[in-house]
Amino acid sequence: MQPFNGASSRALFATAAVAATGLLTAAPAWAHVHVDADNPTPGTTSVLTFRVPGESETGALTTQLTVDLPDVASARAELMPGWTAKLDRDTSAGTVRSVTWTAAPGVGISPEQFALFRVSVKLPDAATVSFPVTQTDSDGSVVRWDQPPLPDGSEPEHPAPQVTLTGAPPAAGATEHGTDVPPAPTAAPTAAAAESAAGADNSARWLAGGALVLAAVAVVVSLLNRRRS
Repeated sequence: MQPFNGASSRALFATAAVAATGLLTAAPAWAHVHVDADNPTPGTTSVLTFRVPGESETGALTTQLTVDLPDVASARAELMPGWTAKLDRDTSAGTVRSVTWTAAPGVGISPEQFALFRVSVKLPDAATVSFPVTQTDSDGSVVRWDQPPLPDGSEPEHPAPQVTLTGAPPAAGATEHGTDVPPAPTAAPTAAAAESAAGADNSARWLAGGALVLAAVAVVVSLLNRRRS
């Protein structure tokens, strides 16, 4: 094995420095509250999953979490052992403004843990939806994750969880579970599909023929070796 020369050592050092910088840059992001949606389509019902890490520097537990909702028409919080959920409803408008989870005594998220909080909501008709979060610890400290992205697109210190919606809103006559428009008839197989199948069959035949030729060559070589010996 040849020793590293100066150029190789410098290249390895540069690679290690880049990797270390990436890890250090990504580390703060793991301490943020994140949200994912299983069906990020405007106007549809989606289950939002909030990943909440314990972030206290004093070892305190996260004991309460409030998620602000964009005045959604409906919401349902998932039952979570050790926590109670309460929806803040605007009865006059018929919307839900927020959901708050509160931990039972002795329960909470430590700095070495994270927890998943789920709520089912009907998403609004928008391109991006923000869900500001208020995280309260057992020592009374409060962290508000409510800051929008910075002008250059980078994350602020306490970014608000966001969901980017894709697709189009449900068409008229459609429901959350489907649509009353009959499905389009299945098209008959096309000539291109038939040609593709024929090409695949020809390829298989060529491969089989090649395998037979190789086997025959191997037999001849083996016989010649035996005669020489």
